[in-house]
Amino acid sequence: MKLLAIDTSTRTTSVAVVDGDGAILADDAIRADGHSAELLPRIAGVLERAGVAPRALDAVAVGVGPGSFTGLRIGVAAAKGVAFGAGVPLWAVSSLAALALDLAAHTEAALLVPILDARRGEVFAGTYARTATGVTALAPDRVLPPAELAPIIEALACASVALGGDGVDVYRDELGALAAHAVATAPGSPSAGSIARLALAGERADVLGHGAPRYIRPAEAEVKYPAGVPGARRTH
Repeated sequence: MKLLAIDTSTRTTSVAVVDGDGAILADDAIRADGHSAELLPRIAGVLERAGVAPRALDAVAVGVGPGSFTGLRIGVAAAKGVAFGAGVPLWAVSSLAALALDLAAHTEAALLVPILDARRGEVFAGTYARTATGVTALAPDRVLPPAELAPIIEALACASVALGGDGVDVYRDELGALAAHAVATAPGSPSAGSIARLALAGERADVLGHGAPRYIRPAEAEVKYPAGVPGARRTH
């Protein structure tokens, strides 16, 4: 099996090609101001280095968030385009679950808490337990002020906790005592390699026809203009 994996939930564009065992054949990641100029060339590059033609892919996997609204739209659209063109299924994975799996490689902690900067004074966060084959969610991914994470984590009563992700650095002061559990070597963004491994281990449900980003909160325009943007043309 040859699987292309993509994550654009943060400012990092991450792409990988893996085999059926999750071994990385080629990967690439770059932190840039926008995904639109970087993603397709990165996809072409990893496919070439892996020696895999698009038509030789067996599936495409994509991180569907939560994360940057614009980034997720670009990543999901590109993943759908490649999957459609190759005639293969598209598998969706939580970007926070992928970050938790990345975090697991850097710590022995039982409770893994991936945290991404959601802006507006909030974070996207998840609570995941280490398993023999990867990670499993203890609750749905959520968006909340970072100060509200402490009681959630305390209620889980785990002996060892590890935090990772770009939200840790941004909100270190707001996290308070929790920041002591941050893993300095942990990645700040989900890797496409972990997207691929979780997709391979998951249900492998094809979402090509209906898959969409998981924003888990309204867009800023929806918050500011709940009745619609003033002056905008009505379609119905």
